[in-house]
Amino acid sequence: MFRPPYSLRCPLVPLPHAPTRGLVPRPHLRFAHAESGRPAYKPLPTGPPKGFNQGRGKLVTIGVAFGTLGVLLTYFTFYPNPGGPDASTRTRTEVTLSPAHFIAASLTASEESLDPDTRLITLTLPPGAVSDREDPVFDPIWCVWIKDDDIQVERPYTPLEGIDARGRMKFWIKKYDKGEVGRWLHGKKVGNRIELRGPLSTWVWDDNKWDDVVLISGGTGITPFYQLLYSKLLKDPSSVRTKTRFTLLHSSRKPSELPPPAILDPLISESKAHPDRLSLSLFVDSAEGLAHPSVAANDLQVGRITESAIKRAVSSHSSRSWWGSLFGKADSQEERKILFLVCGPEPMITAIAGSYGRNFGQGVVGGVLGNMGYKNHQVWKL
Repeated sequence: MFRPPYSLRCPLVPLPHAPTRGLVPRPHLRFAHAESGRPAYKPLPTGPPKGFNQGRGKLVTIGVAFGTLGVLLTYFTFYPNPGGPDASTRTRTEVTLSPAHFIAASLTASEESLDPDTRLITLTLPPGAVSDREDPVFDPIWCVWIKDDDIQVERPYTPLEGIDARGRMKFWIKKYDKGEVGRWLHGKKVGNRIELRGPLSTWVWDDNKWDDVVLISGGTGITPFYQLLYSKLLKDPSSVRTKTRFTLLHSSRKPSELPPPAILDPLISESKAHPDRLSLSLFVDSAEGLAHPSVAANDLQVGRITESAIKRAVSSHSSRSWWGSLFGKADSQEERKILFLVCGPEPMITAIAGSYGRNFGQGVVGGVLGNMGYKNHQVWKL
């Protein structure tokens, strides 16, 4: 359902260059100019030339070897270490988290979901990898790039709850037949080393810029939205500072493919406790199959996210925003500042908001939102 993870709308940052491998010489192949009546290729002799003194050659080789060894010993004994006194003992586990290089994290948990193609995976950074978790670079929405070190391929993934005090990051990851890194991660065991780099910004949140933010997701495309909602609403419900009201419309193929309880339960609880902050609607293409432990069948809407569904979500709070209700102020459609964020499989994004532009640029707004009259500054495709 969900498009391959590299399209999870994280900025494309080049993989740090690995040392290039030189060509391996093949001394048994030699080429010579063609001669009359002879082929254009013939092997050249590989033995020593006539008159060559093998004993003398060995002495020269031994002398060169000892000379090289002496130069190396002199260099390492007297030449100062350009990296400082600790450079030779610095390891990857002592390097801070950075977009510019990979560091090694440990896989500390890998939990199965109802959907066998998805897992909740926890990676733990080494101590000291993050000096300040309140740094603005960790404002939502951001991701890290995880590298499959077997084939040297990296893909972006969004930590659901950012980084906690113990350096842990939790991910909901789906494996695809053609998704190298996702399949590789599903095969890893607790205790394995995983290389990653980041953080890298996916989309920049601006507090109180929008009256309403409508989040439309499919499959694992919910992960960047969960990070945003966790940061602004779920992390500390008693001290919510944003005035923005959120609406989440999420779609999966069937109930068992909905996000696991670790993701859905906090969202459902928040939407019931504070409907003025969060409205939640769940859609499935078909209600058949295993039931989801967090969602009753009558709480699911069967079918795609359509124009009528979006209109209902928008009109449910078009007359008055929650912050305006404190002062008895009604909002007209023109006065309200509304933003749509869309993330999911590419066909779904195209149907809802129009296709991407060149090189996964935003392109023009199309699809359902385009038909509803929304403009480029009101729609963002992750």
